[in-house]
Amino acid sequence: MTGTTEPQDPATGAERRKTARVRWASGAAVALALLFAGAAAVASAREDVPAPRAAGAPAPDSADAGFARDMAVHHQQAVEMSFIVRDRTEDEDVRRLAYDIANTQANQRGMLLGWLDLWGLPKVAGGDDPPMAWMGSGGGHQHGGQHADGDADGVLMAGMASRAELERLARLDGEQAEVFYLQLMTDHHKGGVAMAEACASRCTVPVEQRLARGMVEGQQSELGLMRGMLTERKARPRP
Repeated sequence: MTGTTEPQDPATGAERRKTARVRWASGAAVALALLFAGAAAVASAREDVPAPRAAGAPAPDSADAGFARDMAVHHQQAVEMSFIVRDRTEDEDVRRLAYDIANTQANQRGMLLGWLDLWGLPKVAGGDDPPMAWMGSGGGHQHGGQHADGDADGVLMAGMASRAELERLARLDGEQAEVFYLQLMTDHHKGGVAMAEACASRCTVPVEQRLARGMVEGQQSELGLMRGMLTERKARPRP
């Protein structure tokens, strides 16, 4: 006599399939949780243990490292000012200049920080190393002839705007915003050119020297452009 199988209750089959799906989803969730936990642990370990200094890399207190760190900070403020003025004016020439400066300096900043990573060097100088110390006697913290203290109102390096100046720029509109941005960026470029010229003569990494020379040429060209734009607005660079 052939055995027979009792017909399966459709409701029971559906319940089993549902249970299997729940178990699979739970297992997947646990696996993902373990994966993310492992990734977080690795990331935390990387943060706690600095990368070893690469063979042949510049010394932490070298001009190469100092320039990369300081110019990355300097560029960041130029990008910030350019984004501020973009929203404060409708003038296409100023907006185009601001876009070019923000785009160029953001890209260069990425290169500078990337080199520090490649060299296994910190992106922030130690407490005993003030900004621009790598420039030696050519360094300093003067800003527009007004600030001798490098920490005055957020001014860290030559040409950088103070916190009060950035706040003022964010309150202005139209031509007033355009003029003040052009004046601030003129000061900023002058400080940047001095830093880049120092790297071109003091740095030892050829690719960094080439970037520094390119900064000098590019920012000097923009200084001439901004001088003309200020003249069109019956204004001039700050003394």
